[in-house]
Amino acid sequence: MNTPLQNNSVTLSGTVVGEPTFSHEVYGEKFYEVTLSVKRLSGMEDFLPISISEHLLSDKFRNGNNVSVSGQFRSYNKTVEDKSKLMLTVFVRDVNEYDDTVNPNMLELTGFVCKPPIYRTTPFNREICDLLLAVNRQYNKSDYIPCIVWGRNARFAGGLSVGEHINVVGRVQSRNYQKRLPDDTVVTRTAYEVSVSKIAIVGDDVVDAPIAQ
Repeated sequence: MNTPLQNNSVTLSGTVVGEPTFSHEVYGEKFYEVTLSVKRLSGMEDFLPISISEHLLSDKFRNGNNVSVSGQFRSYNKTVEDKSKLMLTVFVRDVNEYDDTVNPNMLELTGFVCKPPIYRTTPFNREICDLLLAVNRQYNKSDYIPCIVWGRNARFAGGLSVGEHINVVGRVQSRNYQKRLPDDTVVTRTAYEVSVSKIAIVGDDVVDAPIAQ
């Protein structure tokens, strides 16, 4: 059985955008937020939030520098406009040597389907399925990670049951969307999620899914 550390792993290589900003402090240890620009195969960029301890922070994390980090994709609740909102960030455990010859965005999660999957098709008839995974963490905590399965395996994902134990491989992506506020103004927000390239029920064979680049 996987340990909480093995259930959730992510490696990113990208370019620092802006400067680190103080986020919070836990038992005297300060944590900072940094944005990484990570390129896709298509040349598009994902702008991804990472959370890093002051003990790992260095001059590498300055605007325009290339860095590689590994850690876990985590969630937490934050009060925004008097509502609880699920926030997502890559929690950095290690800072690695930058290598532009390897895949810059790799993630693997093992968790439990915690909401009924939502299967749908786009206006261009692309099949998509939304999954929400509960991934166990140390100290009896869990991270709730939204995932998107594309193409021919969206139907497979759509048939999964709540409580199903699954493994997914993919990448972290950012996505902008428009939100209409109560005063009818429209603002642009950013969502973070996992684009799934492989999916399997734990103990079964892995199924490959095409990735939208």
